[in-house]
Amino acid sequence: MVVDLNFFKGKKVFITGHTGFKGSWLARILINANADVTGYSLVPKSEVNLFAIAGIERDINSVVGDVRNLEYLQRIIKEAKPEFVFHLAAQPIVKASYEEPVYTYETNVMGTVNILETVRHCESVRSFLNVTTDKVYENKEWYWGYRENESLNGFDPYSNSKSCSELVTQSYKKSFFADDRVAISTARAGNVIGGGDFADDRIIPDCIRAMINNQDIIVRNPNSIRPYQHVIEALFAYLLIAKKQRENTFYADSYNVGPDESDCITTGKLVSLFCESWGSKAVVWKMQKDIGPHEAGFLKLDCSKIKTSLNWRPYWHVNDAVKKTVEWTQCFLEKRDVVACMNEQIADYYENNH
Repeated sequence: MVVDLNFFKGKKVFITGHTGFKGSWLARILINANADVTGYSLVPKSEVNLFAIAGIERDINSVVGDVRNLEYLQRIIKEAKPEFVFHLAAQPIVKASYEEPVYTYETNVMGTVNILETVRHCESVRSFLNVTTDKVYENKEWYWGYRENESLNGFDPYSNSKSCSELVTQSYKKSFFADDRVAISTARAGNVIGGGDFADDRIIPDCIRAMINNQDIIVRNPNSIRPYQHVIEALFAYLLIAKKQRENTFYADSYNVGPDESDCITTGKLVSLFCESWGSKAVVWKMQKDIGPHEAGFLKLDCSKIKTSLNWRPYWHVNDAVKKTVEWTQCFLEKRDVVACMNEQIADYYENNH
């Protein structure tokens, strides 16, 4: 099932982290659906960023704010009067969490506390979705996918802070929303790729930078396995969860969002697919022994729950996801219409699977 975007026409939607990679794509989807969107986020760190490139600020009410600032967050959401809240604001990089653990926990844990406390006192909100990560689970490096009832205990500060965010959400749900006034869910997504991700220490952006600079692609952990999917795929799942739980609080729950098992591939395979899609005649990447901080080597998700409960299915395979990412990137580098490219990819996904 692909969510009917007509459902969001005229609906008031509040997005934290709307200036980020995922947030910008979500805002663009909702803009195209004629939703009334308010975004609350920090200014993008990078001068080159999808939020600016895609012209998101022109089409929504964009507010610069920190989720650690409870008082300001409460004032903005009270003014916006949203029916739907998507919480995406986070410090999302594992390596950065080792460098700035306090900031990571403040943003990812207290930021969750603050948005839930804000929702608790906002009468208009009816559907809340906290977007976390597949890394929330205690990773035992086993060969089957983690299910939603597995232990939450991420290893590194980023993963662990997201585990805490899940626990905070569960506590608030049981303590303050037992009357079902607000339907509350969490979404644990796998690794997303797509056009407009310029982050450091992510494999596809690293590949793109290497290609632009005519350098070898350096792969630290080519044998690590991850559930890769296109960002559009994950975002349509988030929208489906938000819609279904708004219609019936029975669907308010925690959901894994990831590709089928066949698309859980090694980082080396992902890089090879990227090189092929880019048009390189040979696979040009080199392994460099990882001397950095710990990262999980093997991670899969069992997405049976969302498939069974919400009749959701992933549509694009990992090779499609890589091709769409390269298509957007080459559009950007050739100074063509990036917004049109985004709209075409969104329409392609929606119309061919609706």
